[in-house]
Amino acid sequence: MRRRAADFRRPVRRRLPNVVWSALCVFGLILFLVILRNSNQIDSRPSIAKRFRHERIIESLNITDEMLNPNSITRQISDQISLAKSFVVIAKESNNLQFAWELSAQIRNSQSLLSNAAMRRAPLTLKESETAIRDMALLLFQAQQLHYDSATMIMRLKAKMQSLDEQMTSVTDKSSKYGQIAAEEVPKSLYCLGVRLTAHWFKNPNLHKLDDRNQMHAKLVDNNRNHFCVFSDNILATSVVVNSTALSSKNPDMVVFHIVTDEINFSAMKAWFSMNSFQGVTVEVQKFEDFTWLNASYVPVLKQLQDSETQSYYFSGTSDGGKTPIKFRNPKYLSMLNHLRFYIPEVFPSLKKVVFLDDDVVVQKDLSGLFSINLKGNVNGAVETCMETFHRYHKYLNYSHPLIREHFDPDACGWAFGMNVFDLVQWRKKNVTGIYHYWQERNVDRTLWKLGTLPPGLLTFYGLTQPLDPSWHVLGLGYTNVDQQLIEKGAVLHYNGNSKPWLKIGMEKYKPLWEKYVDYTHHLLQQCNFH
Repeated sequence: MRRRAADFRRPVRRRLPNVVWSALCVFGLILFLVILRNSNQIDSRPSIAKRFRHERIIESLNITDEMLNPNSITRQISDQISLAKSFVVIAKESNNLQFAWELSAQIRNSQSLLSNAAMRRAPLTLKESETAIRDMALLLFQAQQLHYDSATMIMRLKAKMQSLDEQMTSVTDKSSKYGQIAAEEVPKSLYCLGVRLTAHWFKNPNLHKLDDRNQMHAKLVDNNRNHFCVFSDNILATSVVVNSTALSSKNPDMVVFHIVTDEINFSAMKAWFSMNSFQGVTVEVQKFEDFTWLNASYVPVLKQLQDSETQSYYFSGTSDGGKTPIKFRNPKYLSMLNHLRFYIPEVFPSLKKVVFLDDDVVVQKDLSGLFSINLKGNVNGAVETCMETFHRYHKYLNYSHPLIREHFDPDACGWAFGMNVFDLVQWRKKNVTGIYHYWQERNVDRTLWKLGTLPPGLLTFYGLTQPLDPSWHVLGLGYTNVDQQLIEKGAVLHYNGNSKPWLKIGMEKYKPLWEKYVDYTHHLLQQCNFH
């Protein structure tokens, strides 16, 4: 039988049994309910999180719901004040001082309203704030009518910021320069003390008898004693080092101090340590001019110091047009007392171990434990200073130079001069002074390093330094703030930096730690106005 054409266009529907239809409807209803419940949960969770975050923000900013209200009078006044402050700056920069004054006066008036409302813990009412809001709105409208060119104003403000930055840099440079000059100068009181002590030395032959080197020679070469050395031309600073060590020592009779100074201060230094006793500590005073081995043929630094260009560099800075910062041209770097630390085995040929102390330190704990520290075959025991990147090798040395780049790790840890344990047996065995000479001779043109004795020390003792516990040596009391706990635990406190405790520019909060070892009742100190 043939079908009609319409029958071919009509889709063929197969009827499902009623039971199947019922099951599908129930399943669909359950699925719909599950989806609806999940969607409600999903919608509710963000709202809870959002509300919690909102509350945290309100708490952290210390604001109230009243301030967040778009109709809040407090908020309206606060917004006006913020906008007005911006226009005050713009008005001043545009030299419209009268208008800036009017804005400032209205700002103070509005701030007074907010302050009164805060004190009484009640929101501002429209009645009490209507006049202030209207007056401020009038001023803000007037400011907008002035048609300040924002682009021009931005350029002005940028120029102003640059000018202020340049002024700050100039002031900082001047402060650094004057601080450096103040640190280099000898205070009048110290000069007076040196003159009076020299006069005492030559007027009183009895002082020479008290200072009989032959009587204490056995102690000076006894390696069972604790030997310390200080190289200085500062009588009072050296006295503080010796006195603080003596008072902190459990057995001062076993302590021997070897002091080396220059010819100018030799008599004064001898007189001071002959006139005063230090808990039984043995004190020897020498002058480096008596060391026959200390000559230009053996010591590269002496040869360099005789060079006119070197002297010009340090004293006037004319060799490079004055471009080198003043701190790199400090004449103290020409002093042999500053370089003598590299010749300790020659200075004390009979000794096996020495603790080197700078003259700007204070000792507040017994140091006898330093002499029993195992340096593990190294020459130098020192406290490392590389807790931060500033004190690593690359900050002291010129790593653009191939000699430096090829031999030294730029991230190697720096360490501090000022309290060092030197094993002189290992020093002589490894010819450390020869290593120092090698690097000093290659830095004649100052291309390897520029500043002081620490850079050549880092080169000389590279791979020969044993780290010590940081509590042995606490640094920074002459230029920065130091953690009080570190100061209390420290055995040696170091006033490294320009702010020495005997200078007026010394840091006031750290001066008492140094001054308690100065006897200001001493007649010579009183005559020279030490106080």
